[in-house]
Amino acid sequence: MSLDILRQEFLDEAAKTRKMLSAIPENSIDWRPHVKSSTLGQLAMHVANNPVWITVILDSQEYDFNDRLEPAPKPDSKNIILDHFEKRISESMKSLDKITVGELDKLWTCRQGDKIYFSISKEAAIRSFTMNHLIHHRGQLSVYLRLLDIPVPGMYGPSGDGI
Repeated sequence: MSLDILRQEFLDEAAKTRKMLSAIPENSIDWRPHVKSSTLGQLAMHVANNPVWITVILDSQEYDFNDRLEPAPKPDSKNIILDHFEKRISESMKSLDKITVGELDKLWTCRQGDKIYFSISKEAAIRSFTMNHLIHHRGQLSVYLRLLDIPVPGMYGPSGDGI
């Protein structure tokens, strides 16, 4: 895979995600569909923070879940969520812009102490652990919007709301 294709795919998914995050109603940040579910704000911030993993993957050989990442800000408003998303996109693009194709082939390990969850190429980790993960939670976010009767933006064409 070329780096240009990976960068473009990431920017395309970021644009789709930006549309979804922008649809969040400010007055529903604390809403949750079920007691066991995250609030809308928590889920949106999880989505907004997701691109941090590109930087983590590209700037390291492994990640240990016993080492905590810098926590994301509290999702008190849509602007905080969107600003954090833009910060993470910018950081990720800087990491993508400074690597070479050969770096993508290097192994990256995800562990918790002695327990190894996986060791895969950095490219596979970016595609699976970051982008697929982002798309998964963005889909959850679309369900939250639907349950709140908020028009859901289309991601790969028009949505059921025609947008």
